[in-house]
Amino acid sequence: MATGMAARGFLGPLLSVNLAMYIVVLGLAGWSLDKFDDQEAHRHLGGNTSTSYLLIFSLTAGAMGSCSVLAGLLHIRAWRSDSLASAVSSALVSSALTALSFGLACKHINLGNRGRRLRTLEAFIIILTFTPLLYLILLHAGIMSNRYGPGYRNYSTME
Repeated sequence: MATGMAARGFLGPLLSVNLAMYIVVLGLAGWSLDKFDDQEAHRHLGGNTSTSYLLIFSLTAGAMGSCSVLAGLLHIRAWRSDSLASAVSSALVSSALTALSFGLACKHINLGNRGRRLRTLEAFIIILTFTPLLYLILLHAGIMSNRYGPGYRNYSTME
């Protein structure tokens, strides 16, 4: 039974870190896409043939990840099975988009010729590939306990 309570205790700080990292990804990818589209030569940008794809997928993953974190925070507040469904489904989609961005970041690293901001964006994408998976594991660990998980609520006694 302690597993469910421990998982619920780690979800809040993990989601806070995820939200901060997704906001950083949105900021870096948005700035880089603006400079890359205007074809401005900026000393911290650099770029290669996969840069535009990396930036677009990073923006998409950042936006979906931020929404997923908000659904997760609402689930922590409610901690019911109906809020669990939205938290898990949005986290799965967010993880899939982040994994696509991870693949593009790996390709981008392989091609080379990238500036400091793009390296920072790649690092954040690589870290964000694993933290939503940890979040999903902790969500499912919280389900295992009837006392602390979403199943603790008895709907038949509610008025």
